[in-house]
Amino acid sequence: MLMPKRVKYRKQQRGTVRGMTKGASLVHFGDWGLKAMESSWITAQQIEACRLSMVRTLKRTGNIWINIFPDKPITSKGIGTRQGKGKGDVEGWVAVVKKGRVMFEIGGVDEATAKRALEYAASKLPIRTKIVQRYEIGGEL
Repeated sequence: MLMPKRVKYRKQQRGTVRGMTKGASLVHFGDWGLKAMESSWITAQQIEACRLSMVRTLKRTGNIWINIFPDKPITSKGIGTRQGKGKGDVEGWVAVVKKGRVMFEIGGVDEATAKRALEYAASKLPIRTKIVQRYEIGGEL
């Protein structure tokens, strides 16, 4: 699973996920991308499931870029634990994904294969997504 090697502080507050993404709203590396249409947390397990489904669909051809990384720790208290006694232990890691962010990119394969791989990846995610294509500055593909 993806997780940071080390962090300055083990635990974080939950925060809010509002607004649009500040960057990464265009496809930069590949030819096709999977864009988030809602804001949400994406867990490390969900990212890995998407990666595996894309790798199996592409069958060792083309390239995959993952543009999100789970760097936010999520804590939870044990079942049957009473209130108080401090914050719970770190249970997993999530990536904060805002609306409009391109999460995954694929390049080096034909259009049908890329779309099929991104559709499989989108089915593993808890948010609505859209498949987007890369546009050059001149307006041509």
